[in-house]
Amino acid sequence: MKNLKVLAFTHKHVELKDLGSLVICNEDLESRLINLKHSLDIPEIFYIGTCNRVEFVFYGAHELTHEFIADFMGKLNFCVPQERLQCYLGQVNKYEGMDALNHLLRMSCSLESLVVGEKEILAQVRRAYDRCREAGFTGDFLRLMMDRLVKTAKEVYTYTKISRNPISVVSLAYRKLRELKLVENPRIVIIGSGETNQNLAKYFQKNQKAKFVIFNRTVENAKALAKELNAEAFPLADIGQYKEGFDILITCTGAPTSIVDNALYQSLLNGETDKKVIIDLAVPNDIDAEVLKNNPIHYIEVSSLQAIAEKNIQERYNELESAEKIIQDNIEEFLPLIKQRRVEVAMREVPEKIKEIKSFALNEVFAQEVQALTPEAREVLEKVINYMEKKYIKVPMVMAKEILVKTPETEKN
Repeated sequence: MKNLKVLAFTHKHVELKDLGSLVICNEDLESRLINLKHSLDIPEIFYIGTCNRVEFVFYGAHELTHEFIADFMGKLNFCVPQERLQCYLGQVNKYEGMDALNHLLRMSCSLESLVVGEKEILAQVRRAYDRCREAGFTGDFLRLMMDRLVKTAKEVYTYTKISRNPISVVSLAYRKLRELKLVENPRIVIIGSGETNQNLAKYFQKNQKAKFVIFNRTVENAKALAKELNAEAFPLADIGQYKEGFDILITCTGAPTSIVDNALYQSLLNGETDKKVIIDLAVPNDIDAEVLKNNPIHYIEVSSLQAIAEKNIQERYNELESAEKIIQDNIEEFLPLIKQRRVEVAMREVPEKIKEIKSFALNEVFAQEVQALTPEAREVLEKVINYMEKKYIKVPMVMAKEILVKTPETEKN
């Protein structure tokens, strides 16, 4: 285990805007890792790059000295000034051996994510590993380790509640919306095209039969969202002229006061009297209190959602102890497997060597004696030798595995 190493640049020590300079695009990954692998004689390596972290996982006998890490980063040819690269060297987290394994397990289980419990990190790690495996950068050790990361993460997500309750206001809003009995092919009016409404719109993309219309202060800024939703976009100033009614109103702007008063709301209703759904994710709210007071509305607003989100975040953190117990159990299971695999690899040539010895004994050393035997005696001799051959292969390997597994890691280091 002592040869497992990780160099990590994460949101905990590096500004998110600076992490982008360390991201390696797929087109450059192979050439840059080949250069690194050959230059520093690294047997196995893979690279993880997400919006919150850049990590290099490798297997080798290198000491993680400042000089080695500087050489490591230099050979990756990042397009950053030397002084910026030196700054990164002061922000790196380095892990070795058991610390590295524990870190990778915690990361894959999202215990070290910006948002604890988000499952996407496991998929990102798996994709990163698969890319490097297909390119030939990984080997037997990292394969076994990756299998353990996946197994552990699945157990954490299955047997704890760390990822079960949503903690983003957007996902909570959509969940609330799904609980309501909506009309088919709803007409949806969206006010504002900022990040919140963009994220909420992603939940609606599966509902291709919904009809969307977007109002935004600047129409140009709404074009990307309008394209995603196959919607029309209009200036917010024109919303008073909209006369096609709606079933769902979604609003999130940066306005300092409410923007939908009762008069505008009546205009948007265009004479309709059925109960409408409003999702108001603005702070302060975009919907005036008089609208809520005077109209039948299913109202989903940000403050109640934030309270639920905070409760869910606390519940996720309450699950950390259970998740860490699962991680520790998997570490204890994994170490004997690694030791046994080391024996298997080390003794891979034993069967062929024994066969060579057998052949040399029968055909060279004892050739004359064997030839003098009767066919029946030679048959018995062959059976005895074949039996002994199997035992010579199996018994030493079993004994070696038992000795290695029972030997504490500290005695071997």
